[in-house]
Amino acid sequence: MRDRLKLNFLTLVAATAALLSATAGFAQKAPDAGHAATPATAAPEADVNKPALVSPVAASGVRQFGSLPRIKPLAKSADYIVAVVNSESVTDNEVKFRVAKLQQESIERGGAQPTTAELRKQALDALVEERVLVTYARDNGVKVDDAEVDRAIANIASSNKMTPEQLRDRLRQQGVDYNTFKSGIRDQITIERIREREVVNHIRVTDAEITDYIAKMRGGHTAQPQVNIAQILIAVPDKAPAAVEAERKARAEAALARVRNGEPFEQVVREMSEDSNKAKGGEMGSRSVDKYPDLFASAIKDVKVGGTTGLVRSGAGWHILKVVSRGEESGLTVTQTRVRHIVLRPSAQLGIDAVERRILDFRQQIATGAKTFEEIARQYSEDGSAQAGGDLGWASPGSFVPEFEEAMDKLPVGGLSGPVRSRFGVHLIQVLDRRDTTVDPKALREQATNALKEQKFDPAYAEWVADLRAKAFIEYRDAPL
Repeated sequence: MRDRLKLNFLTLVAATAALLSATAGFAQKAPDAGHAATPATAAPEADVNKPALVSPVAASGVRQFGSLPRIKPLAKSADYIVAVVNSESVTDNEVKFRVAKLQQESIERGGAQPTTAELRKQALDALVEERVLVTYARDNGVKVDDAEVDRAIANIASSNKMTPEQLRDRLRQQGVDYNTFKSGIRDQITIERIREREVVNHIRVTDAEITDYIAKMRGGHTAQPQVNIAQILIAVPDKAPAAVEAERKARAEAALARVRNGEPFEQVVREMSEDSNKAKGGEMGSRSVDKYPDLFASAIKDVKVGGTTGLVRSGAGWHILKVVSRGEESGLTVTQTRVRHIVLRPSAQLGIDAVERRILDFRQQIATGAKTFEEIARQYSEDGSAQAGGDLGWASPGSFVPEFEEAMDKLPVGGLSGPVRSRFGVHLIQVLDRRDTTVDPKALREQATNALKEQKFDPAYAEWVADLRAKAFIEYRDAPL
């Protein structure tokens, strides 16, 4: 884990200034310049060196992972609008702040440094994309409650060894409007919320993909459908003489006639069958098709539930088979884990390194007994499990994103993880219990669907954002003369 100095307040204010510039743009309505609303008017030329379908938001680090840059405050200058996105604007000062952030991150990574022009294009693309996402989210009714925003602000304050009230006072001293600051935090969470909701809904998983995935979980063996068969057996002795064979067949035909004339199958079983299961109506129990003799499986292949076969001859005698029920494929025995977590979300105000140090601090408090896991989760965790003390309940394999699940699987019962990064943030994970259980077929297919959607998430997200941008009104403007 990279060891960096904890953020000082000047760093926070510098980063906050960038956010405030951005959030001012979110609220600022573009003046009517008399232009027709055509999508992506006069957009800059595409960067041929940029990988296809890479989101500028992801590339810029907005609500993504990347250290918080130590940006020196920029000198104030006359500001102007450089782009209009739907009904909101992006200003030149916002782009300058974002360029400074990207430049600092590039220096920290080392290697060949991009030109200022390249950084400006990347910054402008990222800001435009943010506007596209925020306006789309608002138009589609995405709301972030105050409690979630307050937890995010509490984490920013705590990382800088302040209470939220002290943070508010310090922002006021620096001339930063607290409501605008809070609005910026809300917008960042809003972008993440709409991304998760919309992208998952756009991902399509086929039945064949689900079947293949479950087969891999089973070790390559595809489960057979379940079926319950009842039978009437008229036994025929081995090497029976022709007269006995004829008498046995006639008895079987009489039993079949009674069934086809509408008598209850169970009644004919009790009166005529010579099978050991006659007390149970001849039922042999629900099992996968491959557990029955091939002769039976073939005979009932096209028989509907409640239907019966004609006479079926085996080495044991004459059979009349009834399909009592057909089920889905059998379940799968898996190891489930009961787990809880605390998750913090990196942002423009709280970089990934600061978040990881905060998670390590939580871990230490829990390990020493200074605070309980539940207390910290309820106070700081930035997701819907906070009020339950971070408890995520029992989970089968494939329920969580791969990074989370891999770390969880390595923990013993009662074990605490270190900081674990995923696209949702940085997690502190604790395993509460484990059990082996059989997952029913419906739940198994649902879990396979979720796992497959997770695998397809990144490319689907890039395509979704590209589609939103193509449909948005985007107008780029030159600097005033």
